[in-house]
Amino acid sequence: MTTVGILGGGQLARMMALAGAPLGLRFLVLDTAGDACAGQFAPMVVGDYTDRAALEEFASRIDVATFDFENVPAESAQWLTGKVPVFPNPRALATAQDRLAEKTLFRELGIPVPPFADVPDRAALDAAVAVLGTPCILKTRRLGYDGKGQFRIKTPADVEAAWDALGAQAATVGLILEGFVAFQRELSVVAVRGRDGEFRAWPLTENWHVDGVLSASLAPAPVDDALRETALSHARKLAEALDYVGVFALELFCRDGELLANEMAPRVHNSGHWTIEGSETSQFQNHLRAVLGLPLGDTRMLGHACMLNWIGAMPDAGPVLREAGGHWHDYGKPPRAGRKVGHATVRAEHPAELAASLRRIGEALGRQAQVAPVIARLG
Repeated sequence: MTTVGILGGGQLARMMALAGAPLGLRFLVLDTAGDACAGQFAPMVVGDYTDRAALEEFASRIDVATFDFENVPAESAQWLTGKVPVFPNPRALATAQDRLAEKTLFRELGIPVPPFADVPDRAALDAAVAVLGTPCILKTRRLGYDGKGQFRIKTPADVEAAWDALGAQAATVGLILEGFVAFQRELSVVAVRGRDGEFRAWPLTENWHVDGVLSASLAPAPVDDALRETALSHARKLAEALDYVGVFALELFCRDGELLANEMAPRVHNSGHWTIEGSETSQFQNHLRAVLGLPLGDTRMLGHACMLNWIGAMPDAGPVLREAGGHWHDYGKPPRAGRKVGHATVRAEHPAELAASLRRIGEALGRQAQVAPVIARLG
C-alpha cells in the first residue's frame, strides 16, 4: 500500500487524506504542532521542518512526498528529493515562496503583472514609491499569506509608517513594493498537471476577500470565453515553465477586461474547495493522482457552486444542511479569531437556484453581507 507524506498538517492535508482513502492510500503528516487537524485522520511525525532527524523518520516511512502550504522550507523539500520523489518540485516551491522571484517569472512568461520593485533598504523604498506612485503596497517577499506581511501606502506621508511596520524584515525575508491595482474582480485558476505533462483546469472561479482572507468563491465565474481562455493559457505557461506536478492556483486581478497575475499558490487551494462536491473530480484527489502518476480525473463542473469560508468559529450547520445542495466541512479546529475553521459548499443546477439557497443561508445565519456579492453576481 502506497504511503503519501504531507509536509504540513492543516485542513488541506486533512482533506487530502480524506480524498485519498478511496484510492487505498495511506498518509503520514509532518507538522510542528502535535494537535494539527490532519492528525485526526493520519499518523504524524511532530517536528520542525528543518529538523533532520524528523525528516529522516518521515522519509523512511513514505513513498512520495507533497506539502499542504507554501512556507515549508524549500531546502527541506530539496533534501527530501534525495530520499523519495517530491511533487511539486522544490524549484516551484521556492519560486512561489518569494514574491519577487514569482513576479519576475510571470513577467518573463509574458503574463501581465502590476508594477513592482525590490526593496532591500529604506532608500530603495523611497525610490520605488517615487516611480510607482501611490497608492501602493509594501509586502514581505516571503512568509506572507492571508493579508499578513502587508502595509498599504495611501500617500507619500505613509512611507515612514510602512517602513516602521515592515522595514526590519528587509534583511531577513526581504520586501517588495507593488503598484495598487484598482481591480473590479478577483479570479483564480485552479489547475493540475500530471507527471506526464497532462494539464487540466477547473472552471474559472471568482473570489471575494474580507481583510485579506477569502470569504466566498463562485464557480463557474461568469466571464466571457476570451477572458477564460487567457486565464487558462497563463496557468498552462506557468505549469510548463516550472515542470509542475500537482494542483496549483493562479490568482488574478481583473481590471477593465485585463488580467493581471497576483500570485501563485503551489498547492491545493482555498478557492478550489468547491470542487469536492461541485466537480467530477476534486482538486484533492486530482493532486494525489498527479503526484502518484495516475491518470487525471475529469474537471468538469456539476452545476453551479459557491464556497463560503468560516473564519474564527463555526456557525450553525442547520441552515446549510437543510439545502438540497448544501455541504458542510468542519476542520476540527478550536475557534480562534482569524482562523479558517471550516467551509460550506452550496451547489445547484441553475444560478437562480443557487442564489435562492444562498439568500436563505445568509438570512438564517446573519451573514447577508457574506453572500450578497455572490448573489449579485448570479443575477
